[in-house]
Amino acid sequence: MSAVRVLVVDDQPLIRHSLRLIVDGSGDLEVVGEAGTGEGAVTQAVELRPDVVLMDIRMPGGDGIEATRRITTDLPGTRVVVLSMFELDEYVHAALQAGASGFLLKDAEPDRLVDAVRRTHAGESLFAPSILTRLVEHYLGRGRSMPQATTAQLTDREAEVLTLIGRGLSNQEITRTLTISMGTAKTHIGNLLAKLHARDRAQLVIAAYERGLVTAPRQDHRTPTPSQLRAHPESTPGQRRSSQL
Repeated sequence: MSAVRVLVVDDQPLIRHSLRLIVDGSGDLEVVGEAGTGEGAVTQAVELRPDVVLMDIRMPGGDGIEATRRITTDLPGTRVVVLSMFELDEYVHAALQAGASGFLLKDAEPDRLVDAVRRTHAGESLFAPSILTRLVEHYLGRGRSMPQATTAQLTDREAEVLTLIGRGLSNQEITRTLTISMGTAKTHIGNLLAKLHARDRAQLVIAAYERGLVTAPRQDHRTPTPSQLRAHPESTPGQRRSSQL
């Protein structure tokens, strides 16, 4: 199997070098190019067609958010993981709206960075728990909800799957919670992507917030059963070291 092709984007050469060492040392990932500006990132992405871009946010020559927007628009097959030193809300929201499939802090452990690239390439996204919490609070604070007619377009099972995605559960956790096969879970997720016109799993998370299917996370170390899910939509799974979207 061919290695996952990665483009590293950061305005600091030392950080680019460190990221290259981490990625190339994984065995199944390969850095195919580097860029130090947002404009350079777009140019390199168009030329190299990487599978995943590790994108810095604050750079000269065009910021990472705009570069992410251009790359995800022009190259649907390329996924972007945004890296930042900050957890500022506007960065997280802007990155997701620009089409990023993940958001990690630069102080993440090397194995988490490698895992994020792998999961993003496989169609999942990796977010720090604190970032997921901030995102939930942001949407709840805005008090947004979707019209009932639009929500009704989802089947009951699709709504359940969307709720669990919004809470950060992985595909395996969804299959265990709803007692369904992996194939069935992937079929429901595919239907949700099509019905909600979502580019990836991260945008499904946003849709779950907008529809009021997810409420503020709270401490609860039990994973909800399907019946609890329907009866108590505000329940949330236990805290995990990372939230897989």
